Amino acid sequence: MSRARVVVIGSGVAGAATAFALARRGAEVTIVDAGLPGRATDAGAGIIQPWSTRSGGDFYELYAASADYYPELIERLAEVGVADIGFRRSGALVVNRDESVVDDVQARVEARRAGAATMGTVERIDAAAARELFPPLADGFHALHIAGGARVDGRALRAGLLAGAHAHGAQSVDGRVLLGADGVPRVEERELPADAVVVAAGAWSNAVLERLGERIPVEPQRGQLTHLRVEADTRDWPSVHPVASNYLVCFDDSRVVVGATRETGSGFDPRVTAEGQLRVLEDALEVAPGLADATVIETRVGLRPLPEDDLPTVGPLAGHQGVWVNAGFGAGGLTMGPLVGDLLAERILDVSGTPSV
Repeated sequence: MSRARVVVIGSGVAGAATAFALARRGAEVTIVDAGLPGRATDAGAGIIQPWSTRSGGDFYELYAASADYYPELIERLAEVGVADIGFRRSGALVVNRDESVVDDVQARVEARRAGAATMGTVERIDAAAARELFPPLADGFHALHIAGGARVDGRALRAGLLAGAHAHGAQSVDGRVLLGADGVPRVEERELPADAVVVAAGAWSNAVLERLGERIPVEPQRGQLTHLRVEADTRDWPSVHPVASNYLVCFDDSRVVVGATRETGSGFDPRVTAEGQLRVLEDALEVAPGLADATVIETRVGLRPLPEDDLPTVGPLAGHQGVWVNAGFGAGGLTMGPLVGDLLAERILDVSGTPSV
């Protein structure tokens, strides 16, 4: 039996995860990316801690299942020699000065314990214990420690997924894809033969779909995150969640990432702005004044593919046989992308025909 030929448009976490899952199952995969500035995967904070979210229903179920998928993903990548995606389970701290707010979060998290394989222990701790775990933290916070909280480096994750796909025979092509009215993908007028096409171009997905006369409910939302370096070993510091839109997350190289803005209506504008930079730093220092003397390394900007509803658009594009979509993860892409890519690959090959291996 001939192998299914699949073109994946976009190589952020959604596209890279789909490509890896397809190639691992034996498909002949071509990954195409235009390399446009503002890819959300490259700027994402990478916090994996779904259990405290206020969102429920299908969104939460997907969010939690995606967090639980990471150990399996790491094992599958290790099988092809990918040893490091910047993943560490260093815990999470939910903090707030209002005790009742932390009470509500604790009740919500505890209610979800039975269905969360990687949540780990959940413990209420005092302000002093919270500062032992995250030394720059301000005093006076009520805190909840969730041991299973983790983080992943978005750039390392993307590189690992692409390396895994290439190890299974996938090919990459640089360039802008034009998906014609016939559904055939073309790069610089060169047709790419395909039994299926996956549009995983993040915030740019509607530009890819334009000639098909279709639109999915996704728009760009600018997010600015600032990377700081401190004079300390941060590898085991937990992520910090102040029950607000901002957060702090730590990596192994004495680096603390603080953010993020949520600039709906930004369009495709990947600039660092003065207002955004100010907001990010003010929010961070209000929670963790001990970061005031940290070195500013850089500010990254990602254009999140913001859905109109909570859930991403994933599945076949109605009325266009062989065209599939995987986009619209908002701020949850680094958590959800790997699992959703795997599930979508299985669906695509069920329809396109199971390839020979």
